Amino acid sequence: MNYHTKFDEFKTKLERRNWHKELTNFMDGSIDVAIVKEFYANIYDPLDKSPKQVRVRGHLIKFDEDALNTFLKTPVIIEEGENLPAYSRFRRLRPDPQELAARLCIPGRGFELNADGLPLKILRGNLTMLAQTWSVLSFSNLAPTSHTSNITLDRARMIYDIIQKMDMNLGYIISAQISMIAQHDSSRLGFPALVIALCKARGVTSDSLTFESLNLAINLAYVKKNCWNLDDLSITFRGP
Repeated sequence: MNYHTKFDEFKTKLERRNWHKELTNFMDGSIDVAIVKEFYANIYDPLDKSPKQVRVRGHLIKFDEDALNTFLKTPVIIEEGENLPAYSRFRRLRPDPQELAARLCIPGRGFELNADGLPLKILRGNLTMLAQTWSVLSFSNLAPTSHTSNITLDRARMIYDIIQKMDMNLGYIISAQISMIAQHDSSRLGFPALVIALCKARGVTSDSLTFESLNLAINLAYVKKNCWNLDDLSITFRGP
């Protein structure tokens, strides 16, 4: 088996975002789907900004940004003289596709363009190993989607933020995503492990005999198997 000569450096880059451990270590590998469905079905007005809360089996579950940041232990950090975290300010700027591509893509690769010549998406195979890893985490833990063969311009900005270590309001992002999922008539159940953990913390008990397995944990073993990109020359290999 080959090993990266820069693997320790890569591992350090991943661990700088401590919140990814909170997002991937809630459960023991299975969830009670009935509780997750009840959580989303009972959200009365998903667009109502306050309060964002729902009753599940008689227990009040809050999913507003403050409640989620407290639960996830992810305080909002705002620089002196500013009123928004760095990522929120970055989102208000017009994105520079070339800047994003230079940070996220293998040299010489970039965005696929639409019919009007505007940036549309980056194919997963064009992403660096680091960008691929964070994109995988974003697909399941930040902005859930089943479409994982490429990343959109909007998701590219999110991954760029993570790699650049910009502070973000994680609770706000997840709360907004939960509201969007509840608003749309979709079979997709986002953040199942987080929902179960929130419910369990408030005293909700499971009486189901059937559980659904979660996807594989996004850990270093997963990264080795699914995110190594041999075209990423910034990561070198030792001999066999």
